[in-house]
Amino acid sequence: MTREEFEAAIARDYFYEWAQFHGNLYGTPRPQPPEDRDVLLEIEVDGARQVRARDASAVIFLLTAPTMQLLENRLRGRGDHEEHIARRLESTRQEVAAGREVADFEVVNDDVERASREILSILEGLRQSRRIPS
Repeated sequence: MTREEFEAAIARDYFYEWAQFHGNLYGTPRPQPPEDRDVLLEIEVDGARQVRARDASAVIFLLTAPTMQLLENRLRGRGDHEEHIARRLESTRQEVAAGREVADFEVVNDDVERASREILSILEGLRQSRRIPS
């Protein structure tokens, strides 16, 4: 959609969350999952804040790189330009600090399989605790 269409959708409260990141607009339409399903979003910190404001029971994970050096290596490996790398590294430092303020769990993305298992384990524990009456 065009920027104008996106901004009109924001005004209509179409998005569950939205954010501007490095000059681009990103958003998630309001999800309508079945009653017994979870919604998993890959979003930036601003979006996570919006989700938390809409739903205080939302569980927020912060995925972090094992080190800033590894993140820099990943960006270089993709062939990103130096200016983009510098901007991403600076914004990442700020995002991680802000993310730690809003997140319920921090998972280090050192290995996709391991990080995925950790997230699934946490989610299963949360599901179990919802099933147990207080």
